[in-house]
Amino acid sequence: MSDQLPSLPVTFRPTRTRAVLLTTGIAMFAVITAIAFMLETLNAGERASFVLTGALLFAVLVLLSRPKVVADETGVTVVNLTRRRRLAWAEILQVNLRAGDPWVFLNLSDGTSLPALGIQPGIGKQQAIRDAGALRALAEAHGSGPASA
Repeated sequence: MSDQLPSLPVTFRPTRTRAVLLTTGIAMFAVITAIAFMLETLNAGERASFVLTGALLFAVLVLLSRPKVVADETGVTVVNLTRRRRLAWAEILQVNLRAGDPWVFLNLSDGTSLPALGIQPGIGKQQAIRDAGALRALAEAHGSGPASA
């Protein structure tokens, strides 16, 4: 990692995973919708149920592609699947991405740990390592305690 901190604000997200999920969702929706209209034996209600099923599958994949971590001058916003949490820099004690971890974990000043799904080594392992290092450096520079682990 370079010695320079990233410019703020910065957004960390698993871009490859997001691209795969959204592309797959669009393709699935298109195929299911096409099948619904190609099958001549289906009535309008059955066609609508096919399209609704495709839309539901697409919505689930959009939800899975939602995670991100946004760092700015005042702190970090962690967006996971269904929740968003805003943290001040001083609340983040450690930024951890150990071998085998599915995503970054933030150890917080209240004694809890918060998963940050926006940095995950799945498809882009090297990018996740760089992003975790950048977030760790930002936490050290802006926070109140050591952020390495």
